Amino acid sequence: MAIVAQKKARKTRKVILKEDVTELGKKGELLDVKAGFFRNYLFPLGKAQIVTPLLLKEMRIEEERIEAEKKRVKEEAEQLARIFETVGAFKVKRKGGKGKLIFGTVTAQDIADIIKAQLQRDIDKRIVSLPEIRETGEYIAELKLHPEVAARVRINVYAN
Repeated sequence: MAIVAQKKARKTRKVILKEDVTELGKKGELLDVKAGFFRNYLFPLGKAQIVTPLLLKEMRIEEERIEAEKKRVKEEAEQLARIFETVGAFKVKRKGGKGKLIFGTVTAQDIADIIKAQLQRDIDKRIVSLPEIRETGEYIAELKLHPEVAARVRINVYAN
């Protein structure tokens, strides 16, 4: 009679992470982890929870709520982009120098202030990207309202 060694049965648990765990995964991720790792590390520190049908249902509802919120934010950004593009050109006055040159430059903060004054819309200067403006003329600035939505606005720079 031959003796055959049997493989040790792998004991794993299906868990959902409650927070980001380095080298393992992100919050809300569904994983298979070894029973001892769950029992000795993840569960006592409150980083994971065993999967139950009720928990899966709650996760699905939460994901749908997050998706709806993302969609709403994107639609708002698109609406704002349409408003910015239909306005026409924003006028910026600067002290003039020789020829077409102006003193200083037109900055993203200047554009944000002008938009606030004309449209009563608060925008952050970090979403404004514009070329270096050191002389009079017409320029195009881009407003990054959302990762997928950008609005282009015209800027007319005049010298006093």
